Amino acid sequence: MATAVALTVGSTAVAPSALADEQFWRGPNPTESALEAPSGPYTTSSTRVSSLVSGFGGGRIYYPVTTSDGTFGAIAISPGYTASWSTIDWLGPFLASHGFVVIGINTNSRFDQPGSRSTQLLNALDYLVDQSSERHRVDPDRLAVSGHSMGGGGAVQATRTRTSLLASVPLTPWHLSSLWGGVQTPTMVIGGQRDAVAPVRSHSIPIYEAIPGSSQKAYAEMRGEGHYFPLSRDATVGKLIVSWLKRFVDFDTRYEQFLCPPPATGLFSDFSDYRDTCPHTT
Repeated sequence: MATAVALTVGSTAVAPSALADEQFWRGPNPTESALEAPSGPYTTSSTRVSSLVSGFGGGRIYYPVTTSDGTFGAIAISPGYTASWSTIDWLGPFLASHGFVVIGINTNSRFDQPGSRSTQLLNALDYLVDQSSERHRVDPDRLAVSGHSMGGGGAVQATRTRTSLLASVPLTPWHLSSLWGGVQTPTMVIGGQRDAVAPVRSHSIPIYEAIPGSSQKAYAEMRGEGHYFPLSRDATVGKLIVSWLKRFVDFDTRYEQFLCPPPATGLFSDFSDYRDTCPHTT
């Protein structure tokens, strides 16, 4: 068995894994105000994906336009039941401006269930990596999924199918399964306290609780919010999503400060409930 030897920089011993992780860090040192701003440090552009592609219903790819920072981690995002990508498309340029390539998809049918949306998210990632015009911007080993409602349920299911995914952020997810014991992917579930479509006690919380404690996971419940709050940009939600993706797709420990320790859930907090496996170890 090979023995790992720490490298020394100045008088500080640095593990080889820590040095390797930093190669994926993108952008300046983060601040809370920068993460809550309408956009991040990168200028972005986008390109349409035809509905004639195989495996999902087309959509749009968003990306940082820089060519000086190498490749980026990527995330596929699905809308919810009966919805199109346009309902949640603020996430495309927002996440791209923080240093990710985003493929926002339309589904084959607006009535597709979470299992189908899961498959389509994975098909979209495969298309992005192997066929898209922006594939040269993507690190194929650093991929993630997200989605709203049934799209969020599909995102969770995708991590059970493809364990190599590095992160998942289901937003007010809808899924009736409770069989998430095999999920290894770091998952942040974001729910709404007053969600009447996918009540958190029937969907978000059971999903979070069923993911094993050995996996990195978090549950953020937004105070007073219903099912559709992720369809509009929210500074707090945006900060959480970026921080989770940065931490687990870019291995960027600079963002740990925005996740751990978990935020308070008192009367004047944005959160009615918040759970996390802090500190994060991967």
